[in-house]
Amino acid sequence: MSVQPNSTFNANEVFEMAINIEKQGEQFYLKAADLFEEPAVQKLLRGLAHMEVDHQRTFRAMRDDLLKDESYAQGFDPDGLTASYLHAMTSGVVFDTETEPASRLSSEEGLKDVLKMGIEAEKNSIVFYTGIKGIVPDSLGKDKVDRIIEEEMKHVVLLSDAIASIAGD
Repeated sequence: MSVQPNSTFNANEVFEMAINIEKQGEQFYLKAADLFEEPAVQKLLRGLAHMEVDHQRTFRAMRDDLLKDESYAQGFDPDGLTASYLHAMTSGVVFDTETEPASRLSSEEGLKDVLKMGIEAEKNSIVFYTGIKGIVPDSLGKDKVDRIIEEEMKHVVLLSDAIASIAGD
């Protein structure tokens, strides 16, 4: 999604970005799992893909709940700060939203490289979700965004542990 500075976002657009991030994560982990024959590696990567599907469901439900509240359905960013932040995040300067992570995978990467790519994507997700957390009122599920951020942090730990176990072989 290409975003212009000072543009305003509505809740639907913000949550569509989050859902897309999770879809890309799912596709990345499924494609990565197909590159490796080791059952433990496939289980880890497919498990991460399944978690990304759960996150998509959560963001869809949050979007639907938020859109029911008329005050959030339109512009929710009177100072333009959220729009500026999201522009910085999605413009390709902070992370590339135009290239799907799964398209960067080939049979050339080793497991360690794939895991590092996963860590980078998870960290980018954490940064983005921390930004959108500010637009979600407590009553409509801010704690759900916190939970997803915590789960993404756990993904970083899982992937880091997998890299450490490779180094320990």
